[in-house]
Amino acid sequence: MKYVDYYKVLGVERDASEADIKKAYRKLAHQYHPDISKDAEAETKFKEIAEAYATLKDPEKRAAYDALGSHRQNEEFVPPGQWQHYFHDQDMDLSDMDLADLLAAFGARRGGGSRSAFSQRGQDFEVELPVTLEQLYSGAETDLTVHVPEPDAQGMLRRTAKTYRIQVPRGATEGQRLRLPAKGGPGLQGGPNGDLYVVLRVRPHSLYRVSGHDVYMDLPLAPWEAALGATVQVPTLGGMVEMQIPAGTVDGRKLRLAGRGLPTGVNGPQGDQFAVVQIVVPATLNAEERSLFEQLAKVSRFDPRSHLKGVR
Repeated sequence: MKYVDYYKVLGVERDASEADIKKAYRKLAHQYHPDISKDAEAETKFKEIAEAYATLKDPEKRAAYDALGSHRQNEEFVPPGQWQHYFHDQDMDLSDMDLADLLAAFGARRGGGSRSAFSQRGQDFEVELPVTLEQLYSGAETDLTVHVPEPDAQGMLRRTAKTYRIQVPRGATEGQRLRLPAKGGPGLQGGPNGDLYVVLRVRPHSLYRVSGHDVYMDLPLAPWEAALGATVQVPTLGGMVEMQIPAGTVDGRKLRLAGRGLPTGVNGPQGDQFAVVQIVVPATLNAEERSLFEQLAKVSRFDPRSHLKGVR
């Protein structure tokens, strides 16, 4: 059979930790996922990556794989004698198997299964789902279409489109993973299906910025609103609210709307919303406006550059 260097496939050292192996798998699975990658060999590479991870994440399978020794990638080799002894009571020609089948047989026999079954759990898949802040704020249902490999009538794997109704929980966060049991790759020889993991990715918003569960937005104010104080309408994820602008508000000041941010869970408290003041000067003035500003310039003692006097 041909040797497949699973460590090389994942790009890790042979003494890599479980965490390093998992991290490498997630990065490569995302990079070569057939629904994302433009690489012509993405599907083949994705299967190789999944096969490598399925072996190396299992401590017993990894130990069995390591016991095969180290060989060059795709080198023809014969399993050591102890493997023949391991299967001595089964009518099995190991030379006719590939490496994945050999390790699958090891897993089946280790668990008390028989050669006639050779059942194997399907692969887990991970896909990303873009969501809006509004969906995270209120919770929502949305459709997700993924392409998963399924065997056809001839037993060949074909990519099949599947559409699932996803419930986005109220208070979900960026990067949160939702598990859809048994919606992943099909099991082999009666084995259970794998799971589908949906990773939430928050779409950029035209108005809001997010930090944890707090929401930030820029709030333009006219000079007189900032100087005199005002009551203005401010948008939030829950709708428009009134905000009191204190007299003497300066540019860059953060005004807080308590409890108007994102929820911290289905029934949890909400974060806050902060309006960051931006004082906006009119680009053009009519005659009356210009006259008023000229009068203000004559009577005002305000000097915004007083702190610069005497500086050399």
